[in-house]
Amino acid sequence: MALVNMNFQSQYLGVNHEISIILPDRPWQTDAKDFYTSGKKYPVLYLLHGTFGDHTDWIRKSNIELYACENDLIVVMPSGLNANYSNWPTFALGYDMYSYLTEELMPMIENWFPASNKREDTFIAGLSMGGGGAILYAAQHPEKFGGCAVLSSAPRNIEKYREIDITTLDKRTQNAIANAGGLDEYINSVSNSWRAVTELAGTGKLPKLYFACGLDDMLLPVYTTFKEHALKIGLDAKFEEFEGYKHEWRFWDLTIQRALAYFGFSSHDCGNPF
Repeated sequence: MALVNMNFQSQYLGVNHEISIILPDRPWQTDAKDFYTSGKKYPVLYLLHGTFGDHTDWIRKSNIELYACENDLIVVMPSGLNANYSNWPTFALGYDMYSYLTEELMPMIENWFPASNKREDTFIAGLSMGGGGAILYAAQHPEKFGGCAVLSSAPRNIEKYREIDITTLDKRTQNAIANAGGLDEYINSVSNSWRAVTELAGTGKLPKLYFACGLDDMLLPVYTTFKEHALKIGLDAKFEEFEGYKHEWRFWDLTIQRALAYFGFSSHDCGNPF
């Protein structure tokens, strides 16, 4: 595979920003000029990291390059800090991670690289915080994605926060509520993936949805609560749980393969005989 590490000035993030991109490699016996001038467009997976991570996480800690190679798949990995893939207008010059992906990153990838812009060729996935980001984008922009994989995460019913003292919530959630302008604003924002998925369940508008969690994962209760809700509302989605896994890379390496298979990818030889 070809690996691109790209640094550019982002309009939406207000900073120089780094991404990693895996591009399909030339098959071993294919003429280079013919390959690079073919005009072929490839499917794309936007792959999101979790808390404390960055654009290098999936490359350093999983075999995603191999899985991309096997499927002639472009994989795009941005850095999102710990922003929950939300907009933070009051941070510095503004750090609009939610808007960045669909309004800046996707147009760049689809126009600067040999990437298909068709819904059926565009996928999004992530682990933990990145899983929350993946379902956020899939629920708010279902017309853009053919599939979404949520690993070790799930939407939360944030409307229940009305029933508790929000000062008892974790610091990240309190900051997210303050960033939105208050609890009502937070509940009515794009961050409410629980509501968005519920409203779209049964309409046929959502992409293919894949959820997975380890049975020893600290976020299993969040996953289980959403799975029970999904069954009640008739959500068309695949749920898988695996024994012996916690919040860990061995699990995410396993389940990104499961997700790709669920999306319809099938492995084949990368073409290099060595």
